Amino acid sequence: MHIDPQEKIKELASGIADEKGFILVDIEIKGSAGNTEVWVSVDAEDRFLNLDDYAEMSNELSFLMEAHEIFENKYRLNVSSPGLSKPLVDKRQYSKNKGKTAKVKYKRSDFAKAKGIITDVNEDGIILTTDKGEELSLTFEEIVETKIIPVF
Repeated sequence: MHIDPQEKIKELASGIADEKGFILVDIEIKGSAGNTEVWVSVDAEDRFLNLDDYAEMSNELSFLMEAHEIFENKYRLNVSSPGLSKPLVDKRQYSKNKGKTAKVKYKRSDFAKAKGIITDVNEDGIILTTDKGEELSLTFEEIVETKIIPVF
């Protein structure tokens, strides 16, 4: 029986992330046999993760991946934050980003985009105060993609 490495890693990583209160954002497998890289992105709802958090997640996931013999050859495991270029993928990520500038793609009758500050987050959606000072109320169902824009 063939095991899909990405699905198995996702299953293992999800369990660890849930146990630690993290959000599993993404898993990417790059390269080929003998030169495989596994990239795991995690976040948290209420805090920014630090190097110790990533190292702990990496150690536990590496142990489980070895136990389940996911790869026959060597691989490199990288556990990190999703980075600014990745969109928010889980509604739990929005609370931590309240007060930050974001670009939001959404769909009502048509697709539209808005840029502004996430001024409120609730269980149903967000309020985005646009650059023009208008309050745009969006449900999570309407949101197609949200990217946080760094402000320096």
